Amino acid sequence: MRNILIVDDQRGIRLLLEEVFSREGYNVFQAVNGLEALTIIENNIIDCVLLDMKIPGMNGFEILKHIRERDFMMPIFMMTAFGDQEMMEEAKTLGVVRYFTKPFNIFEVTKEVNDVLTA
Repeated sequence: MRNILIVDDQRGIRLLLEEVFSREGYNVFQAVNGLEALTIIENNIIDCVLLDMKIPGMNGFEILKHIRERDFMMPIFMMTAFGDQEMMEEAKTLGVVRYFTKPFNIFEVTKEVNDVLTA
């Protein structure tokens, strides 16, 4: 069973993604902030991360940098309601697979994640 980590401070987003990916056969972890996300990543085998860009405290970009500094190379998808093109380009250099703009199409997110994890 593949493990997905959802990092978002919005409970509704986390619950929606957990429900959808659980039905797809994934084991889903949730984190509401960067410290929680990094702890989960260090203590579990995580195959994919869905990471919100705007999180209080340590934002998604900072979380992404910490993940990569620790040499975790799983695919990461960023979710954002704000499209800062410069930050998106820099995040791509750190291995972000794709950006989803909120509100996103859940079927598109599911397909993209499944495609990456079954390739």
